[in-house]
Amino acid sequence: MAKHAVLSSGGKMWRSMACSKLELRLDFTLACGQSFRWRETADGHWTGVMGGRVWTLTQTDDTLWYHVYKKQDNQEMGGDGNKGAGVSLLQESKAEKRFKGAVKKEEDEPLNVTLVERVEEDMLRDYFQLDVKLVDLYKEWGEADCHFKHIANIFTGVRMLRQDPTECLFSIICTSNNNVSRIQGMVDRLCKALGAPLCQLDQTSYYDFPTLSSLADDNVEACLRELRFGYRARFLQQSAKQILDTQRVQWLDGLRTVPYLEACDALRTLPGVGTKVANCVCLMSLDKLEAVPIDTHMWQIAKRDYKYGANNRQKSITDQLHRDIGDFFRKLWGPYAGWAQSVLFCADLQKFKSLKERAHLKQPKKEEEDDEGGMAECKKTKIKREYDGTVKTLKAKSACHKKAKMSVKKEKVE
Repeated sequence: MAKHAVLSSGGKMWRSMACSKLELRLDFTLACGQSFRWRETADGHWTGVMGGRVWTLTQTDDTLWYHVYKKQDNQEMGGDGNKGAGVSLLQESKAEKRFKGAVKKEEDEPLNVTLVERVEEDMLRDYFQLDVKLVDLYKEWGEADCHFKHIANIFTGVRMLRQDPTECLFSIICTSNNNVSRIQGMVDRLCKALGAPLCQLDQTSYYDFPTLSSLADDNVEACLRELRFGYRARFLQQSAKQILDTQRVQWLDGLRTVPYLEACDALRTLPGVGTKVANCVCLMSLDKLEAVPIDTHMWQIAKRDYKYGANNRQKSITDQLHRDIGDFFRKLWGPYAGWAQSVLFCADLQKFKSLKERAHLKQPKKEEEDDEGGMAECKKTKIKREYDGTVKTLKAKSACHKKAKMSVKKEKVE
């Protein structure tokens, strides 16, 4: 039986790329509630599914290491030979198409290991959006926001993933009134029930995420209710069916090319998709860098650390409150506000509580006193921003954003 790869067992099976921990921290980025497909399978080693492949990732101070497993057939996995039939080819084709267009093939070059390796490296770079210079953004956010600066000293390398829109949407629908551990269990059961088998490592089987057609099947709701999805089962099946009935299969991918608010409104037409879910999907899969999802965690952060609406006694987050808090952070952090939000969200998670307390211990006494009276006014020159309430006209007058400008591959919408 194949085993989970460990870097110390030998480097020949691993590939690598230069990447500082200041630019990417796997332990923060893969465990902060963006994706629910990754598990720490050995100390500092994270195994998960992305792009129809199973990966194990680890890192040293200046290098990101990765291993991609070969797909196993159903007999090797001890599964039903008919499970996922017709699904795996469709999903594998989708993953390959996204990146093969960027790889120019020489006329006399066969489809060999080198080409596959280049495709997989491009997939990983795209997934972590490594074209974005995170150190420059952290510096800019810290100059604009003293509270962020203190947190960022500990929580370095928190990046936004660029996930597959279908996987992101249907995973985030599962987050309603839920916690990370339960969501991970739900997504695992969803993939096992409806996804194509990929491989088995030690005693763990890995499956691809289900296709829209698999999710839209009339029997899916009953199946998912048996798997303890509750009311979310109906939302998952009905959203998939609505997309296939009223849109195209590629509709979700196509939302990457439309403005933020338009994409948000389009997503909210789906069953089970409210303002927060729509903003999560926009930020985590649709290239809407300015989307700032507001849940109870971020509301508490806004009130506790920024004195925003401290006297507001609302018990629920209305659409108006969501927009108002989002606008507040967009004015503060600029065009990459959604990325900055993810750092504070990560720092507020219970699993990282001890690290956050360490950040407060390092905070200079004078600045700590300033924070008690309200949001600290940074002593350094603040970044001048213009914001008129619409995302299209959001500007940051700083050279840092030019350095951090992301090269987003345009998807071909069929």
